[in-house]
Amino acid sequence: MADPMAAALARGGLADPVFDAQAVFRAVMNAMARPGSAQPMPLAVEAPPPLQPAAAAIALALLDAETSLWLDPALAAAPEVGAWLRFHTGTALAAAPGDAGFALIADPAALPPLAGFAQGDPDYPDRSATLILQVDALEGGPPLILSGPGLAAPARIAPRPLPADMAGRCAANRGRFPLGVDILLAAATAVAALPRSTAVAAGAPADGVTACM
Repeated sequence: MADPMAAALARGGLADPVFDAQAVFRAVMNAMARPGSAQPMPLAVEAPPPLQPAAAAIALALLDAETSLWLDPALAAAPEVGAWLRFHTGTALAAAPGDAGFALIADPAALPPLAGFAQGDPDYPDRSATLILQVDALEGGPPLILSGPGLAAPARIAPRPLPADMAGRCAANRGRFPLGVDILLAAATAVAALPRSTAVAAGAPADGVTACM
């Protein structure tokens, strides 16, 4: 008789691990190259709640046996999430944000301080963390004005929910460049990025700045 727990862990995942992971990785790289732009997610996967399909697909594309992952309290409270991610990727779960190369955040409004995540070091800035935030949408929240590499002109994105002081957190994060964290915003059908190199400021609802597309 089949083991019900093993069957539950095997459910979902990437139908074609190589092709699907490459497709999701391209979407993530396009989002990093064009900060704030909404890049269509090529697929979603079935994952244990509260892990959402788009964030799960990104995790499966980025994580492997050589990575470490921190789950926020909302995800850590569902043990099946960590077990599912370990089964499909081999990643190790970290006990503290600063001990992980990746973090999955299901409750972005309660995002811990960015400085508490792995920042990298001057010789190896790539040893910093990448944060995957599950958001309800990439519009409808308080506007953020983005500028810097990858943007020919300032652009606006308004993800929700995020901490009320997100612009200030991102500004401090950019001040640590080339150290600091990179942020991926995983909505239902798209992904956007706030790289550490991007300048982020609070914006007004109607300030004449082009919305990120």
